Amino acid sequence: MEQQKVDIYIATNSKYFESHLIPQISDMLSRADDSKFLMIQTVSLKDPTSMLLISLFGGHFGIDRFIIGDTGLGVGKLLTCGGLGIWTIVDWFMIMGRARELNYANLQKMLY
Repeated sequence: MEQQKVDIYIATNSKYFESHLIPQISDMLSRADDSKFLMIQTVSLKDPTSMLLISLFGGHFGIDRFIIGDTGLGVGKLLTCGGLGIWTIVDWFMIMGRARELNYANLQKMLY
């Protein structure tokens, strides 16, 4: 893929990924062919900041886990009222990283 397209993608979507993964993403995108650029633009990326807000206001119901695709954990969190609040508080610190990991995994699936 052209370096200009890679730079545009990184500039517009870097907040969705862990900062230490940006060089790997840039390398993966530069090795991909140009036909995948449009497909990459359609990858659904979860906004980590939005996931934190959802976790703060609806985390005790497991809504945050349902949104990122962890259905089993979402049901468990729903049935235990967020692990009696402890699990909810732990997720406040972990949900942004989990959303970024999920975004990276979705991008890898699309490229390979």
